[in-house]
Amino acid sequence: MAGVLVTGGTGKTGSVLAEVLRGGGVPIRVASRHPSAGDPDAVRFDWADPATHADALRGIDRVYLVPPVNTVDPMPRVGPFLDEAERLGVRRVVLLGSAIDLPDAPGPLELAARVRARPGWAVLRPSGFMQNFTGAHPVAERIRRDGEIRTAAGDGRLGWIDARDIAAAASALLTGPPDPADRRDHLLTGPAALSYRDAAAIITARTGRPIRVRHIGVDELAGNYRAAGIPAAFAAALAGVDAGIRAGREDLVSTAVLDLTGRPPRSFAEFVRDHAEEWAGPAAPGR
Repeated sequence: MAGVLVTGGTGKTGSVLAEVLRGGGVPIRVASRHPSAGDPDAVRFDWADPATHADALRGIDRVYLVPPVNTVDPMPRVGPFLDEAERLGVRRVVLLGSAIDLPDAPGPLELAARVRARPGWAVLRPSGFMQNFTGAHPVAERIRRDGEIRTAAGDGRLGWIDARDIAAAASALLTGPPDPADRRDHLLTGPAALSYRDAAAIITARTGRPIRVRHIGVDELAGNYRAAGIPAAFAAALAGVDAGIRAGREDLVSTAVLDLTGRPPRSFAEFVRDHAEEWAGPAAPGR
């Protein structure tokens, strides 16, 4: 089968990408640790179990690559997977990288460099996900519970992007013709860079629920992430990202979504409009 293997197939971008590709008639395999029994395209895939990698790749010619989460060094697991992909003749890999470099974490940069080195392979470097304000993310849970955002980013700004726009960009690269300019690196952002204070004001205006911003230190933020169950090394790296935002290093906006898909990215206000129920009040018991 010539088709697309979607790793992280039940995640923020992978689940949307799978539906986009299905809608376009593209054969896919939806890879996850817990594949749905009711999905004929689902396949078991576990970064910690290399035996699942070859089976997921067999007959596939394109891959949407979502590295293992909550780690500062994905290479020990992803490197052998890419070796297998090359051996089996995969012609295109689109890596979900990041515009935001984790402090003291060369592994993600090494992975992106390896993908860029292959003709026909590409790296998506999205800015912060708008979806961090929804679902089970620690930022979202505190907003729902306390009406508060805690950040060490000060008034630094970030080009927040909707995961739906990331998926659309990935689809364009996975299904379109080769890029004549051979661009292998794509910075993805929303239409404007916003601070957490800006984001809180938009949520407040759209939902009527006051959301305040509390500025804290990097160490306290790392502790909050650890308390949410994030491994210590990754929690420290995530908290360190806020220091970079505060310093202005992530205040970036690009036209890549428009260039790749033919339409502009969604604004944060549009995102909030579509998910307003997320912030209506404290989470229900058991949520």
